[in-house]
Amino acid sequence: MPDSKRGHRVTAVPGSQHVRVEIAGRVVADSRRPVVVHETGLPVRYYLPPQDVDLTLFEPTDTHTTCPFKGIASYWTYRGDGDATRKQDVVWAYEEPLAAVAAIKGHLSFYDTVADVTVEGPEPEAPQD
Repeated sequence: MPDSKRGHRVTAVPGSQHVRVEIAGRVVADSRRPVVVHETGLPVRYYLPPQDVDLTLFEPTDTHTTCPFKGIASYWTYRGDGDATRKQDVVWAYEEPLAAVAAIKGHLSFYDTVADVTVEGPEPEAPQD
């Protein structure tokens, strides 16, 4: 279900794309069951089930941000192999997302400016009203 406040729209729908995430050359996530999020003014984001992410490579941080359309996000840092590969707050998740994007609950998404996110499969189309 879309959320549209003052022309802003956000949707979360199950996807079938193969999403692979690497940081510093190491595969940290591999999923064929993403939740695809379309949001006005932002690139498509893929939220991955925690079972498809190697959580042993990450540690939670005290960082939290609030999105009026998705809720409160929590962040994790990639620990890597030490300080040289450490990436602060590279992944986030919404533990209690707003109703319009309930499908992303507990799923993780990565900053593609820090992580290499490769997507194979059909180009996701934004849902229509």
